[in-house]
Amino acid sequence: MSISIHFTPWTSLLGGALIGLSAGLFILLNGRIAGISGLLGSLLSKGGDGRAEKGLFVVGLLISPWVWSLVAQLPESSFQASGYALVAAGLLVGIGTRYGAGCTSGHGICGLSRLSPRSLVAVCCFMGSGFACVYAIRHLIGA
Repeated sequence: MSISIHFTPWTSLLGGALIGLSAGLFILLNGRIAGISGLLGSLLSKGGDGRAEKGLFVVGLLISPWVWSLVAQLPESSFQASGYALVAAGLLVGIGTRYGAGCTSGHGICGLSRLSPRSLVAVCCFMGSGFACVYAIRHLIGA
């Protein structure tokens, strides 16, 4: 996937502040971490409390690009991978979030802000893995 945009520090700062605000409000109002993989997992499982709040949070994630498009133009994006590669990547990410007991939003945003040692280890592991994969694909394989 390639996104052709220039770095915009004010927009990036606003986006980060909104992510932090939504994660902070979610934990203050619901007493739960705003980890997306955990929210999706609990929405897909039978039963569970707080399904309405979790569902609204996920709906907010899905409609936010549409809301942003009312204010500014969305960046162009294109995928250079096949549909099979995207499905495989999605499955690997899903498996990884289950083994890691969380994802970038749960560990990286919420866990690190709470100074969780487990989240620090998780973030170092998935960031290090990401760096290693990009290096291998770009420099060793040459793709």
